[in-house]
Amino acid sequence: MRTVMSVAIVTAIAAAIFGCAPKPPAVTTVIEDKVYTVTPASVTVKAGIVNGEVTELKVMERVEQGTGRVESPAKLTGKLKLTNNSTDQTVRLLGGKILYIDEQGQLIKIEQARTEPTLKFSTSYNAPDRLDPGQEATQAVEVDFPAEALKVRKLKEIRIELAYIPSPYTLQTAGFSVSIGGQ
Repeated sequence: MRTVMSVAIVTAIAAAIFGCAPKPPAVTTVIEDKVYTVTPASVTVKAGIVNGEVTELKVMERVEQGTGRVESPAKLTGKLKLTNNSTDQTVRLLGGKILYIDEQGQLIKIEQARTEPTLKFSTSYNAPDRLDPGQEATQAVEVDFPAEALKVRKLKEIRIELAYIPSPYTLQTAGFSVSIGGQ
């Protein structure tokens, strides 16, 4: 009986020491936003009868602090403002593509598991896909950015390819004869 009592006491003490001891604090990983500046941060572009301005350009990725492990791959963000400079053509915006070019003039490809950087133009009430002469449209840009382009002196140029359909814009006037009766 004494040995059973001794085993029970030892078990109770061990449970108190190991089971009730405060657990060490969990190690939390700190994720930080790593922002790469794009120089110049704003540029003007021309694609046929459509002029544009790209502003607020930057590249951002989310990285685990300390280890450098990439939590969220790099994305290029900015704002694209397009203007129809034609005096006699309407432009229907279809879409666009962003290309990243290295110092040898070769295309830097996006990693296989990521999405090709394309621009889609909204057809909602506030953002028409049609630009009449002189009209402007602004759109946010957020597209995947290739990890290879983050290397020093690797990226030389960013190109925007726009697809649009121009169509003649005419303003016609119709007149008709009238008379006011009762006089």
